[in-house]
Order: sequence, then structure tokens, then C-alpha cells
Amino acid sequence: MNRISRFIVFLLPKAYTHCDIPCGIYDPHASQLAAHTVIRMVSLISELTPSSSEPPFEERKRIIHQIARYTKVKEEHAEALKHEIRVLWGDYFKEEHLKEYPDLHNLVFKTMKLASKARQEVNHDAAQELLVTVQKIAEIFFKTKGLTPVRVKSPYPTGGEIVLHK
Repeated sequence: MNRISRFIVFLLPKAYTHCDIPCGIYDPHASQLAAHTVIRMVSLISELTPSSSEPPFEERKRIIHQIARYTKVKEEHAEALKHEIRVLWGDYFKEEHLKEYPDLHNLVFKTMKLASKARQEVNHDAAQELLVTVQKIAEIFFKTKGLTPVRVKSPYPTGGEIVLHK
């Protein structure tokens, strides 16, 4: 029994991805949340301003620390977004969805490239465009479920919208 327990524990850390059962539980909400987070981190980085052209050492340390933290979160959420989109693309969307939404492949490709760009840069336009593409994927997702997508005002500091369904 001890060897079986160790084997299970060995496997558990690797079992973090959304299932390949397939379980039928998919939702684009996490990718939208991640896109809003990327936008927010870009805004926070852009808003950091020193008190003078030669700020004191302690202020420089504080700003550098904030930039590092915001950048880490921005990159983590851009990567999480890519993971969520990969799961939808690889596990949920089917050939019939591509026939019904012929631009879906290009939209997913563009979203993945924008998420990479959002990781690499502090680029507000790229972050906003990333949200737009994720929202388009969310709308298609809900339509494939026979649901009516609706856009609602987001409660986040980024403003904008989130795509939900009726």
C-alpha cells in the first residue's frame, strides 16, 4: 500500500490541467478574467511615476519592486489565459464548430499571439486587443452551447465588459 500511495502522490502534482476525460465542464470566464488582469497590470506599471528625475534610493527600490511584481502577475495571467484558450481549442471546440464559425481558428491563433505579446511588452493596446479576441471566443463558445451571449459591464478597475450568457 505504501508504494501505491507514493505513486499517487508522485502523480498528483502533474494532474493540474483541465481534464482530458472529457468532463464537459468548460467556461471562457477564466480567460476573460486573465485578460482583464493583464490590462490592469499594464495600467499599474504605466502609472508608476517617480517623484523627480533623480528619486531617492528607497523610492527607486519601491518602484522597481512594484514593476517586478506587476510584471510577474501580468505574465502569469497571460500564460493562464493561453492555457484556458488551449483547453477550449483542444478539448471543447469540434469540427462542426469550425464549419459554423470559420474564423475560429484564426481567432484562437491571434489570441495566442496577442497573449505572448502581452507577456513580452507593457503594451496597453495589445492588452485591450487581447481582451477583445477572448470576448469573441467567449461569444462563439456560448453560441455553440445554444446560449445567447450578453455583454455586461465588468466590475473590475479595467472597466470594459465581460461576456456572459442568458
